[in-house]
Amino acid sequence: MNRTIFFSYVRRAPFGGSLWQSQVDGLNKILDEWERRGLSDVRWLAYMLATTFHETGGKMQPVREAGGEKYLKSQPYYPWVGEGLVQVTWEKNARQFGATKPGQLMTWPVALRALFDGCIKGLFTGLSLRDFFNDRKDDPVGARKIVNGRDKAALIAGYHRNFLDAINAAMDTSKLIDVEHADAIPDDKPASQSGTALAMIGGPVATGVLVPAVTGIDNLYSLIFMLALLALGGLAAFMFFSGRWSITKSKAL
Repeated sequence: MNRTIFFSYVRRAPFGGSLWQSQVDGLNKILDEWERRGLSDVRWLAYMLATTFHETGGKMQPVREAGGEKYLKSQPYYPWVGEGLVQVTWEKNARQFGATKPGQLMTWPVALRALFDGCIKGLFTGLSLRDFFNDRKDDPVGARKIVNGRDKAALIAGYHRNFLDAINAAMDTSKLIDVEHADAIPDDKPASQSGTALAMIGGPVATGVLVPAVTGIDNLYSLIFMLALLALGGLAAFMFFSGRWSITKSKAL
């Protein structure tokens, strides 16, 4: 797999035009583990990447269940709260992946084991990748049952398609002519400094505000419309430049 091509593709989708070093590091660890295990069905890899993208909110790093200590202490599985690349809860579940105390699923060796063994051996729900991706079946929507029933199944299937496109492209070195090497390098900058963010703000403002201003306004309604667009464009620019909004990646809920 050519990782320059891979990172160039995933930068566009599902990461929305910006790629952080921590995301690249996490992706590399998952790709390294895939290669170390000698696995071959790239649909499996794409679905594990899609699951990680969703379960970590796009961070591609082990995360701890959100909600604060007061909330977490109210849960019946505390202190074995959701942790990892996939949110594993309950002591029994965490121990089957090698955790001996709470917090160990936040470490990469245990987090990777949970992701791979959970999805490949069916240790999360009893269903595995082989049940949904095999010689007769290709079901990225149904594959959500591997982890969590039907929750956000279609959304994660969309991420699966993004990652699968990137993997397939990375298998074809002729695709190097289609990518910029710089696109594979993490930028670690806020959306206010991102070319993608500026293009998404500047494009609508330029076409919706500046063009009418140049070509002329011939009635009151056009003037009101232009002023409304100008106000919205200014607000959007302020929110991005102040760091209040970010479009560096698609948010997984």
